[in-house]
Amino acid sequence: MSAQTLSRVGPASATTRWRRRATGALGFAALIELLSRTGVADPEFLPPATEIVGRAATLLLDADFRAHALTSALAWAIGLGLAALVAVPLGLLLGSVPIIDAATRSVVEFLRPIPSVALIPLVALVIGTGLQHRVALVVYASLWPILYNTMYGLRGVDPLAKESLRAYGFGPLAVLQRVSLPSAAPFIATGVRLAAGVALILTVSTEIVAGRGEGIGVFIYFAGIAVPARMADILAGVFWVGLFGVAVNALLVAAERRAFRWHHAQWGERE
Repeated sequence: MSAQTLSRVGPASATTRWRRRATGALGFAALIELLSRTGVADPEFLPPATEIVGRAATLLLDADFRAHALTSALAWAIGLGLAALVAVPLGLLLGSVPIIDAATRSVVEFLRPIPSVALIPLVALVIGTGLQHRVALVVYASLWPILYNTMYGLRGVDPLAKESLRAYGFGPLAVLQRVSLPSAAPFIATGVRLAAGVALILTVSTEIVAGRGEGIGVFIYFAGIAVPARMADILAGVFWVGLFGVAVNALLVAAERRAFRWHHAQWGERE
């Protein structure tokens, strides 16, 4: 298909995109149902999709499960919020002041690849277990996508626009507020959206490793060590984690498109 034809076709509508996604989800569920019902996969380890969804619906009526879910959501929200509060100003500083960026780059590059899960024992010893334990790890893991997207957005700012303001006597802070920050804002929003997924992964995985207290990860952990293992409960918990992640991503994408229409008009809508 030529570029001219593609330009006439244009991006898919929101309805078309959601229809495609729903078709994919239903197709995946149908595959699980088929594998389990036909015995290709052992139903003891992979229950039918209808059983998993049915158990997930039942869990909503369970007050204990709702308490687990709320605890995880609270740790996720606090951790993500604190990460944004730290990473955005830090990214603006490093992206705007090359000397500070150069002085701290080795430290940043050393810390960034360290898996957050590897820090679970250390953080538990330093600040203890509980909500603060999960929040600290979520902040650490979520900070990097926001930080690097903020710095990347600043590097892409039109230098002519900045020089024009400087020529009219505007100082560095005014240039940052009037040009750099608005231009970098869509990239910061993308960083927050990526960090939201990372925060959810860290929240649940930290709860599973800790194996105590409350949280969906704790619920999954105890369902896994039961004899026999409650696979329907495990997969129902995973179902709600995945659904929460999809819902958060959809809300953040919608907010990005609404707030930064000019950016999506320039770069094109996602299919």
